[in-house]
Amino acid sequence: MKSAFIKVNNIQLHYVEEGTGVLVILLHGFPEFWYGWRNQIPVLSKKYRVVAPDMRGYNLSDKPNNISEYNIDVLAKDIAELIKALGEEKAIVVGHDWGAAVAWAVAALHPEVVKKLAILNVPHPSEMKRALMNFNFAQLKKSWYIFFFQLPFLPESVVGTERFFRQTFEGMSMNKNAFNEEDIKKYVEAYKQPGMVKAGIAYYRAAFRETFSKSKVVYPNIKAPVLMLWGEHDKALGKELTYNTKNYCENSCEIIYDSTSGHFIQHDNPELVNRSLLHFFSS
Repeated sequence: MKSAFIKVNNIQLHYVEEGTGVLVILLHGFPEFWYGWRNQIPVLSKKYRVVAPDMRGYNLSDKPNNISEYNIDVLAKDIAELIKALGEEKAIVVGHDWGAAVAWAVAALHPEVVKKLAILNVPHPSEMKRALMNFNFAQLKKSWYIFFFQLPFLPESVVGTERFFRQTFEGMSMNKNAFNEEDIKKYVEAYKQPGMVKAGIAYYRAAFRETFSKSKVVYPNIKAPVLMLWGEHDKALGKELTYNTKNYCENSCEIIYDSTSGHFIQHDNPELVNRSLLHFFSS
């Protein structure tokens, strides 16, 4: 597996790459880094050129200090420029958690670079915003951590520790074998990178500020075909947030619900995720 750095959008991103063929970009979420796709890269790279970047602020990628540098439109531009910098006009974009939120934004704001869009366990941003702004109490309760991350200093003292990863992965995974001791060590080591904890939390702080700002990002409908994979036991996001997804898609939109998985569907049921992605890519 190749490990490299690339300059995009005035920062340097680290990424890993394997395989040849049509470019597939895998965007990780919180609290992960490129390693969150460890179960997908070996399988997908047999037929595709797979690139999994450390998102801005994560692991070996640059970590800007200002919260505004983690606004969703900035994050989307990172990936749009990454695709071009890798020498491609278009790519299949796959995202989970925050990576999925960014993937939605890339497909909406930079449709010219997205061939197909695959989303894992994150609703369309408009649905998430509606749930929070319209006081969907069930979702507000599940989203307690968003408000916790708005506090100064305290979140930074919690995130990134071995205890944090154990509680997060064990609490939100249905497959108790999804994360082993070696995995936990890799996450802890990555989060020791200077500034990474603060940067990961900055995603939430930037999104919270953007929600109440005057200059809100407008999402055009998605032009690319969309596949959504959803673990039904997600403790952070309600299944009802997926029901209106097709309203935001101009092309085909398929949603596959998995009753055996939680929020980390790519870890809980990697076989289903890999099989579904390969079928979607080739269809």
